[in-house]
Amino acid sequence: MYFKWTYTGNPLKLQNFLRQQGFSQSQLIKLKFHGGAVYVNHRQRNTDYLLHAKDRILLQLAPEIPVDTVKPFAAPIDIIYEDAHYLVVNKPAGVASIPDAAKGDDSMANRVKAYLISSHAESTAIHVVTRLDRDTSGLMLFAKHGFAHSLVDRQLHSSRFIKNYQALIPLHQPLPSHGWLILRIGRSQEFYMKRAVVPTGKQSTTEYRLLQQNSAYALAEVTLHTGRTHQIRVHFSAIGHPLIGDDLYGGEMLMARQALHCAHLNFYHPYLNRTIDLTAPLPADMQAGLTRVGLVESH
Repeated sequence: MYFKWTYTGNPLKLQNFLRQQGFSQSQLIKLKFHGGAVYVNHRQRNTDYLLHAKDRILLQLAPEIPVDTVKPFAAPIDIIYEDAHYLVVNKPAGVASIPDAAKGDDSMANRVKAYLISSHAESTAIHVVTRLDRDTSGLMLFAKHGFAHSLVDRQLHSSRFIKNYQALIPLHQPLPSHGWLILRIGRSQEFYMKRAVVPTGKQSTTEYRLLQQNSAYALAEVTLHTGRTHQIRVHFSAIGHPLIGDDLYGGEMLMARQALHCAHLNFYHPYLNRTIDLTAPLPADMQAGLTRVGLVESH
């Protein structure tokens, strides 16, 4: 993959210019020793070359070597957005984000790898930017090369990167229509996969708004301001409102999985210099759950 720039500033070393573009030291090393190249005015240069105004820079990324542990698995994927740098898919509930040796090769990473191969993508290396729990549905972001991954990874948990979830919760006790849950999350002593609110845990911040509600249930829009394992599920369980269908954290089993869906993704595209704003509608099982608890009228 190639990138082009025309330099407009005062004299500057090429390596410093590339750092300004977002290249890390490890990426510059890959560029030098693993098949990448940088050209200035059509001549290959080392990174200590001194740039001058109007110099034209052409950079060729080092080829990526796919990881053999992520095997392609041919299965449908619902593509919400795609360009040369990023791919956003709508993950169904019941499919893991990344491979699990104990449960076979069907994960979104495996499915995306099969898609990249079949579409003759320049790189078939898998770069998962955002993950979702196996039984959480919704938007997942993949980068198509390591440089794209590193640039968007810097935005996570900043104002330039916003993920909104929708969650179905009980209202057995009052809950303000808008609030912040700031509770420390760490491993639970009950079960190695379970998390809990514990004094020694990592600071974790969740914001929510109630979109619809009746006397017993609500559909909440939830924004993560930190990224802890099971954060939404743990926080709502800790305040007495465990997600519907979340048997691990004490939810009412009105659905076969936790009622959690990543419905909205907004991020700054570093190559297009604009914001990408994407949505994924609630899947059928969550729509049915809204009907079941009386938040949507049945027809």
